[in-house]
Amino acid sequence: MKLKLTPAITTAALVLAAANTVYAQYTPPAPLQPFPGFINDALRKQDPYYSVWDVGGAVRLRYEVKENGLGLPPVNDFRQNGVDNDNSYFSDKILARVAYTDKWWSAYVEGRSSSTTGDDRTPKFETDDPIDLHQAYFTLGNHKEFPVSLKVGRQELSYGDERLVGAFPWHNIGRVFDAVKLRWQNEYFAADVFASRIVLPNDNNFNVNNEDALFSGVNISSKKIPKVLTEVYFFARNDSPGSTTADTGSFAPFQTPAPFERNVYTLGARFKSNPGDLGNFDFTVEGAYQFGDWRQTAVSAELDHEAFAGVVNVGYTFGDAPTAPRFALEYAYASGDSSPTDGKHGTFENLFPTNHKFYGYMDFLSWQNIHDVRAIFQMKPHPRLSLSLEGHMFWLADTADSLYNVGGAARTTPGSTVGGGNGYNLNPSYDNYVGSEVDIVAGFILTKFATLEVGYGHFFRGDYIKQSWSDAAFGSQDADWVYVQTTVRF
Repeated sequence: MKLKLTPAITTAALVLAAANTVYAQYTPPAPLQPFPGFINDALRKQDPYYSVWDVGGAVRLRYEVKENGLGLPPVNDFRQNGVDNDNSYFSDKILARVAYTDKWWSAYVEGRSSSTTGDDRTPKFETDDPIDLHQAYFTLGNHKEFPVSLKVGRQELSYGDERLVGAFPWHNIGRVFDAVKLRWQNEYFAADVFASRIVLPNDNNFNVNNEDALFSGVNISSKKIPKVLTEVYFFARNDSPGSTTADTGSFAPFQTPAPFERNVYTLGARFKSNPGDLGNFDFTVEGAYQFGDWRQTAVSAELDHEAFAGVVNVGYTFGDAPTAPRFALEYAYASGDSSPTDGKHGTFENLFPTNHKFYGYMDFLSWQNIHDVRAIFQMKPHPRLSLSLEGHMFWLADTADSLYNVGGAARTTPGSTVGGGNGYNLNPSYDNYVGSEVDIVAGFILTKFATLEVGYGHFFRGDYIKQSWSDAAFGSQDADWVYVQTTVRF
């Protein structure tokens, strides 16, 4: 289906869906009035005792059209001839929850149904079971009475802006972990210490965690520095050799990239201005350094892993203007591997992020081997309407390394040769300019329980992509993307 058919796409997709618990990458304006959900509203009107219960859920429906770029395997993004790079599909995601909160403990259970129709990708990366367990955890503690709490079970992990650890809610399945988390919270700081195993989606089978992959860490946040939220963190990703075959039915981006073995340790800090404390200005600064070891295959040598990444975002909001426009500039960098033969691995490990929010909504790239210059313009022309226009310019940090997709996997084209112009591979002689992307997203509050989103993106290929597909039999072209999404809470 081509973009010229987008009026039909719009008509077909104007169905209510999703919820606060099913966030999109772009957040529409807040509801004009609080709404706990139809079930909660009815129960609490019947008896105030039911306020300790939370029964509800969300439905999200989305239709997407992608032309000349899938962002995930097959690795033929931007190729013009000989492949079908177009994909149009409908996705639905339903979350239903039951939760109970007492003074010293609480319990939360959330089921999920995720499916797609018309998705040409194999496997279908956003299809899972008709019914599966998304979250199920137990908490013990009350921070109003005691500083320590414990949370055990299947749960989402989200830290900072989710550049390294996030719930990935844009995805039709999302990301959860089987985890144990201890939290210490007082007036000076809040500290999480956790150990977890990522849950692997397996189509039409009950999802289980990867027993050969341990993800653990410490995240400490504090507001004691005036006007700034300060976070420091240490994350450890330890994958044993069995991690790559832990569940052969699972699929990207949860199992890729999958080196034979890795022990990656990430030490970082993030500083973010508190809303309004700097007047009309706001900023975010984050930096991370990694060390450890990496082995790509069972027969390859163990490499010393050393990598780093950083991001700076500065914005200004014209608060007195009727539409409250905000302008922001951002620069993000992540290191690449400068040589495949020096005994070191220098590609930054993106861990478990929500990349959709940061490196172009078309989902082509991740925080790996990249320079990204991003311009952001946002405004609210109406209390119910938010608009966002973003532009990106991308360069490879090192042309000796690969171009990585949104799931963190290196783009390599089977049969291509180094510097041969026959697809993606290690092409150190190529220009490092990957291309640019422009995205437009609009969010509208339909009712107190329903929202609508519409988005469009265009990727202008750069010299690196043109050179990669320079063979006359392949050729290259730009990519387009459009989506319509509706959401509802119940």
